[in-house]
Amino acid sequence: MSSKKASLPKTIFFSDELNEEFSTAQIEAITIDENYKYGTNSFAFKFIRFFYYRIFALPVAYIYLKLHWGHRIIGRNKIKPFQKNSFFLFANHTNSMADALIPTFVSYPKHAFVIVHAANVSIPGLGQSTKYLGAIPLPGNIRATKNFLETIKLRVQTKKSITIYPEAHIWPYYTKIRPFTDLSFRYPVQYDKPVFSFTNTYQKRAWRKTPRIVTYIDGPFFADKTLSAKEQREDLRNKVYNAMCERSKNNNVEIIHYVKKENP
Repeated sequence: MSSKKASLPKTIFFSDELNEEFSTAQIEAITIDENYKYGTNSFAFKFIRFFYYRIFALPVAYIYLKLHWGHRIIGRNKIKPFQKNSFFLFANHTNSMADALIPTFVSYPKHAFVIVHAANVSIPGLGQSTKYLGAIPLPGNIRATKNFLETIKLRVQTKKSITIYPEAHIWPYYTKIRPFTDLSFRYPVQYDKPVFSFTNTYQKRAWRKTPRIVTYIDGPFFADKTLSAKEQREDLRNKVYNAMCERSKNNNVEIIHYVKKENP
């Protein structure tokens, strides 16, 4: 298994907002099959997770986000009334490291879980330990799907937060919101749970070249039970997308210029 990192260009040309990937991390992803262990709610799992998540990862993540990115969250008060229940978070996907850490602080003090690509649990040196940090990798085959869905159900039942990046692919420092489907909104519709969006923006700092990441939280959004299941997914998707598009206007730094290729 190999992992390497390429440098970022100043301009990126794209043609497909839904499917193109521009992450600099090149990781050979493992296959998430029926043998992959997602983690349970056992005492042993919770004990190990407490050590990894609360004792180690949380303080390191806090220091990194504050010192490197000057991270701020605006709107956490919107989530506070729902801390005794589970909820779903949807966010834009523009930073491989920060995107892995920010859900922890958006959800805090609730434990956060994040649905991720298999590459995120294939990082050399971390391996299976990432599941203790909250990673829920997407299944790689039909037989693994049952375990994946059971894990989502378990985290909902145990009143955790679940973060989804509906854009699916990382576009580093992108300052707009890419179109995304409503497929991942099936979970809040199925479990009748509130939805929040959080939008990460890049903003100028007076004395630092590195921009500040400011995260805006919007919601709660609820499924409209007068609609069909499909219409509920579409409605939730549109509410989240519109909120994220509005918040993206707060970006005032463009590190990478994205240009759409002209059709031949």
